[in-house]
Amino acid sequence: MDMTEPFANIKYKVERKDKRSIGTFLVFLMLSTVLWFFVKLSETYTTQTTFGIQFAEVPADKWISSPEQSVKMSLKIDGFHTLRYKMIREQNRFVTIALNQVPYRLENANTYSFSSQYVAEQIAERLGISVSDISMNEAMVYFNMDLLQSKVVPVVLNSDIKTQQQYEVYGIPTLEPASVTIFGPKEVIDTVKSVKTELLSKLNVNQSFTETVPLNLFNGKIRSSIKEVKAEVQVEKFTEMDVAVPIRVNDSVKVRFFPEAMTVKCLVAIKDYASIVPENFSVAVDMKQLKEMQPLLDVSLESWPKYVQILKTRPDKVEYLIVQ
Repeated sequence: MDMTEPFANIKYKVERKDKRSIGTFLVFLMLSTVLWFFVKLSETYTTQTTFGIQFAEVPADKWISSPEQSVKMSLKIDGFHTLRYKMIREQNRFVTIALNQVPYRLENANTYSFSSQYVAEQIAERLGISVSDISMNEAMVYFNMDLLQSKVVPVVLNSDIKTQQQYEVYGIPTLEPASVTIFGPKEVIDTVKSVKTELLSKLNVNQSFTETVPLNLFNGKIRSSIKEVKAEVQVEKFTEMDVAVPIRVNDSVKVRFFPEAMTVKCLVAIKDYASIVPENFSVAVDMKQLKEMQPLLDVSLESWPKYVQILKTRPDKVEYLIVQ
């Protein structure tokens, strides 16, 4: 009989018992640690902290001249909420105050104030605690707000409207309102001559339409109480037509031109076709060349109805004969 076998069995049983003891110890250690952790988190702690303030819904004719605003407070909260607070990065510890929802008041020339309780309410909502758990260091929040320069400028439609074949935009789109009052620092306002809309893009259009289009306020560099305009775009079916426009000069000298008329190829709305007559157009003659007795005179289309689109004119030079 091998004498080492009994000793091996004893050693195996001892090691097995030790492993069970260690496992039991670790389980109890873990449970006690978790229990201790929950007990600590259930206790109440007082934490001093600072939250920043961002302002929103500032009146269009004013701007916040003290944008970096912060308030100090004490939080009397349990460990669970303290842990939640600690998880908020310092740069993210801020609340947004909408001035159209806060009763602020004027203190002096450009200093305003409102109750710090409004800040406490937002922080309480963010942390999921009661407002009574927050003690603000100051009863009021003070901030500076200055009056901006103002200016009335026209609105320009920024558009890319593609119509179906034979259809065209009729006339100039109308905007409501056609002009707006903008606000901003003087150095910015002085450079603004007009305000464009954001791009109005349409494809395969075959009928008139009305669209609300936001204004492009230079990425927030200027403000306006009006944020969008209504654009009314008329679209009509068009057709081509040729109009023979007589070439004449209003002078005491009688001149006969060759050819006697300019042919104007244009696009007109079908609804206007019957009303288009040569008298709606006029041709300009280079009178300086006429006085210099040059053999050919430059001619150009001088005026035409706004609702007509000019495609081509001919000729651009004419011969002439002075009639005695």
